[in-house]
Amino acid sequence: MLAISNKELEINEEIRDKEIRVIDVDGTQLGILSSKEALKIAIEKNLDLVKIAPQATPPVCRIMDYGKYCFEQAKREKEAKKNQKVVEIKEIRMSSTIDTHDFNTKVNQAIKFLNSGDKLKVSVRFRKRAVAHPHLGEELLERFKVACAEAGTVEKPAKMEGRSLVMFISPKSSK
Repeated sequence: MLAISNKELEINEEIRDKEIRVIDVDGTQLGILSSKEALKIAIEKNLDLVKIAPQATPPVCRIMDYGKYCFEQAKREKEAKKNQKVVEIKEIRMSSTIDTHDFNTKVNQAIKFLNSGDKLKVSVRFRKRAVAHPHLGEELLERFKVACAEAGTVEKPAKMEGRSLVMFISPKSSK
């Protein structure tokens, strides 16, 4: 099938050009005809005359079933949309004083997110005077990075944003 742009196309009587190059249903060229003749041929075949290349000289028109074409175009777009994978960013928050079991639970959850193909934002929140000891958060994120190494890779290293230390991890591509 010939690729046609998504712009509003001129159909049948809307085509006002004096001479147009006409392509038949099966793709054969009928030559350069007047728009009245081409429309007459299209009506005889019970089809539509659609201008597909208005910038060409002379403009190119095709004889086709326009309704069927629109339906197939919409179907193709819907199929393409269905095959898209939207990557979500999941966030895991921890405090700088997290305990071992809680840390392991967060790591397991992170691995589950990464295996399902989502990106991960890991943040360590500092409360009150804990912000004076950012090295604790950096050590924690380093341990987290090592624990998630087989499921993902660090996209952006740890960086302070306000009272939080943030790191982004993206899933490893499954090849």
